[in-house]
Amino acid sequence: MKCSIVIPVYRSAEILPELLRQLNSELEKLGLRNDSELILLNDASPDKSWETLRALTFQHDNLKALNLAKNFGQHNAIMAGLRVATGDFVVLMDDDLQHSPAYIGKLIQSLEKADVCFVRFEKRQHEGWKIVGSNFNNLLASYLVSKPKDLYLSSFKAFRKHIRDAIAQYEGPYPYIDGLILRSTNRIQVIDAVHHERYSGKGNYNLARSVSLLMKMATGFSVAPLRLAIFVGVAFGVISFLLVVYVVFEKIVNPNVQPGWTSIVAIILAVSGVQMLFLGLIGEYIGRLYLNSNKKPQYVIREIAGFQKSEKEISNGI
Repeated sequence: MKCSIVIPVYRSAEILPELLRQLNSELEKLGLRNDSELILLNDASPDKSWETLRALTFQHDNLKALNLAKNFGQHNAIMAGLRVATGDFVVLMDDDLQHSPAYIGKLIQSLEKADVCFVRFEKRQHEGWKIVGSNFNNLLASYLVSKPKDLYLSSFKAFRKHIRDAIAQYEGPYPYIDGLILRSTNRIQVIDAVHHERYSGKGNYNLARSVSLLMKMATGFSVAPLRLAIFVGVAFGVISFLLVVYVVFEKIVNPNVQPGWTSIVAIILAVSGVQMLFLGLIGEYIGRLYLNSNKKPQYVIREIAGFQKSEKEISNGI
């Protein structure tokens, strides 16, 4: 059985040597060192990550490195890695050693009875806003992509080859890995693990990236927001009808009552705001459809290192 470990890399030049050392040490313990491939993807990191990766390919014969032409984002980089992965099972993890390689064996073992296994962290070593944002995204995922409520989505996970094949078929420019997993299988397990502090430097995720992930999930893998727009429209229609009935009734009962212009303006502004919100949402759907039909690439590979000449040619995502 061959194991593929796919890791997107960004601002991790100082961490990479230790990451590779721990990965291969753990694979050696599991007896998988000679049946493994480490696929690391530099997502146009502004530091020396690519130079470090390229040098490490001479020290680790199971390392395959890809350098993307620009920053396409974590999920797009993962798609590039999945398309070159050849393992019977695939492990996805972060590059900062907050995901310990020591859990790889337990993840793989869990795949004996499941197609996918997620790692759940009881206590996460993140800033407070990121924990809140992650919990919020997980909550919305239950409604947007039919995530089981007892399942916690994390970037540390493993899955079988047929799931990798299903994910790799997706050609849209805005992939969302967990959404692709959830629409491919319901045989999912979870293991608990300790979340470590970042080995070096500061985390790369910020509020903008969290919002971007939410938009991918909402507009790329669900029509729930559009259904919500219909519900809100009907609700406002009912409220408007009741208000008209109330105004007419009050005018009949008390002809001298003066119209409440302030409340009318407030209602108009509220309705207009909701309309603009959902028009923007519909525009986002249409824009993504246009970019998809326009063949916007998921990623573009500038350079590769560590690949053998006998291996198939690496193509860019389309």
